[in-house]
Amino acid sequence: MLKYEAIARELREDIQQGKYTPGEQLALEKEMCQQYGVSRITIKRAVDELVKQGLVVKRRGSGTFVKSLKDEDVKELSMANQFSGFAATFKGRKVDSKILRFEIIHPTAEVAAKLQLAVDDFVYDIIRVRLLDDRPVVVEYTQMPIQLIAGLKRQTLEKSIYSYIEKDLGYKIQSAHRTVRAVMPTAEEREQLQIEGVLPLLEVTQVAFLDDGRPFEYSIARHRGDYSNFRSVSIR
Repeated sequence: MLKYEAIARELREDIQQGKYTPGEQLALEKEMCQQYGVSRITIKRAVDELVKQGLVVKRRGSGTFVKSLKDEDVKELSMANQFSGFAATFKGRKVDSKILRFEIIHPTAEVAAKLQLAVDDFVYDIIRVRLLDDRPVVVEYTQMPIQLIAGLKRQTLEKSIYSYIEKDLGYKIQSAHRTVRAVMPTAEEREQLQIEGVLPLLEVTQVAFLDDGRPFEYSIARHRGDYSNFRSVSIR
């Protein structure tokens, strides 16, 4: 885990445990530099992480303050709680997977950078259609480093990869950095998702992390727009 990530994690835990109250100002950058023995750049990156997570807000000329949100909103926005897999999200409903691709390849330079790999390392290259109550709702394009997620097999892909990671490999999934945008489906996606007429997809691109800060997944999930619902809280 990088130093700024460790500091951000410690500050986040302090906020969640009530050591900082809503509206309370965090220590100044200069003070935190002395406290943690790091540069101002490192502190700035740590605080920026908390801003992204919706836990603090920067006020120009005043400092950084703990955001005043309802407890359930803070929990949802926290990087430690915003992340779950498809099967866990729809627990209690029928969830299936159709495997379109399962291979081992070298990552592109872009994917290697996101997963903190070299381009001559190997990743699983996975394409799945996820079905909810026998209805295809999302196409997932996933890449994971094989040296970290060892022993992944096809039968695991038909169930829950995240369950395998936590229960079989003993890792703890901590967070995911996501971006969402609307896109039009490709011809193959239209076929796999049984789309007729004009229907945009919600594309969710994410890098997912274990609790020790290691990235274990880069994925692009394209959801049917009429079956998808993403909850968020906007913060000024």
